[in-house]
Amino acid sequence: MLQGQLITLDEFTIQETRKFPQATGELSSLLRDIALAGKIINKQVRKAGLSDILGKQGTSNIQGEEQMKLDVIADETLIHVLKNSTDCAGIASEENDDHVSYEDTFSANSKYVVLFDPLDGSSNIDVNASIGTIFSIYRRVSELGTTCTEADFLQPGNKLMAAGYIIYGSSTMMVYATRLSVNGFTLEPSIGEFCLSHPNIKCPENGKIYSVNQGNMNKFSDGLKSYLEYCMEVNKEEGRPYSHRYIGSMVGDLHRTLIKGGLFMYPADKSSPNGKLRLQYECNPMAFIVEAAGGIASNGDIDILDIMPTELHQRVPVYIGSKKMVEKVLAMAHAKDAVA
Repeated sequence: MLQGQLITLDEFTIQETRKFPQATGELSSLLRDIALAGKIINKQVRKAGLSDILGKQGTSNIQGEEQMKLDVIADETLIHVLKNSTDCAGIASEENDDHVSYEDTFSANSKYVVLFDPLDGSSNIDVNASIGTIFSIYRRVSELGTTCTEADFLQPGNKLMAAGYIIYGSSTMMVYATRLSVNGFTLEPSIGEFCLSHPNIKCPENGKIYSVNQGNMNKFSDGLKSYLEYCMEVNKEEGRPYSHRYIGSMVGDLHRTLIKGGLFMYPADKSSPNGKLRLQYECNPMAFIVEAAGGIASNGDIDILDIMPTELHQRVPVYIGSKKMVEKVLAMAHAKDAVA
């Protein structure tokens, strides 16, 4: 694509806003603020091996997980950028105990709150594998003109206004979804702008790749073990086994799933009966994106987006990706476990 044909993220969001005469442009502005934070984080990620920002921070987050230095940098960057936005009432981060309400006049009158995982897959930082930022945007339910409350952040995924992620890989991409569509933007380094590269993304109905930490197989239910054995067999649908790909970064694995089709799973097991991934910071935003692209996301029983959150750091199992693959794993798991 010639440079003169590039559509930047700013241009795209402005064009989208014009389709709705009643739109105020606040959501579009907020997406651009998040993109700015992504550019700053990307700059730090790209020079990680040349600066003293690799390795562990020496502190732990609310989940008791040891923080990497880039975790803290990404978290502080997003908090700072969104605090200076005129369109964000407050934030909640996977790295912090509680939500943060911005108390200035602009923020108190802002319609939206943002939740984020500042650096998903941070265990991959030191080995230069894909990592990313995940975000979600809700319209607040508290009264405008006041500071936002916990209720603004404890909304189910079906109330999301937008969600997305920024993946720092071989190129840096921002993918975001609204109720209308999913679109991907690649950072063009020569001009420093995210440019439309993947318009109207659709998740293939079926796929040939499954992503799961198969080292935990002995902890899984009999039904899930049965499905994994099916994946490893020469099955009738494909004439060969499915391919197992697992990066250890939800952003990395689900980006591939969204583009190529496939299945990503982080199920409950004997060690983590409620699953490991966080509903508000990882599962809901990714479910919103995948379902907007035609896929499915389930906790094994109900749609992820229909779960009513009870706490900010709630964990849930997740099965997400191509429609037919998610339906297959749920059907096999339920059939086998029902017999057991």
